[in-house]
Amino acid sequence: MNSYIDCNKVFIDTCELGLGVFASRNIRQGEVVEYGLMIPLKNVDGNENPHLHTWSDDRKTWASSSGCLAYYNHSDDPNVQKWGDLKQNTMTVVALKNIRKGTELRSKYMSKPWRKCFQTF
Repeated sequence: MNSYIDCNKVFIDTCELGLGVFASRNIRQGEVVEYGLMIPLKNVDGNENPHLHTWSDDRKTWASSSGCLAYYNHSDDPNVQKWGDLKQNTMTVVALKNIRKGTELRSKYMSKPWRKCFQTF
């Protein structure tokens, strides 16, 4: 059976930023860490909510996410990268380097320079 959501390699725990995503086992560079569904939303503003994702090239559509996808914190030196498929409404997270069990997984927020909710860190 295929699943639209798989987050069995990660878990959410507390960190210095509040909550973050951590590896539940060792993960190899290039390995898919998590994949899940995205739910495009209407009448919301992701500039005010850090747990929403920019979900269009014109920055006007926002989406919520399944699994742990909303809890990856930012890093300028990320160990994972998120790949969004706007047509299929899915997101895949891939390891950029080898990651040890227990390590926090962080991605680079491409919208950090312009989203109000990310200006405090």
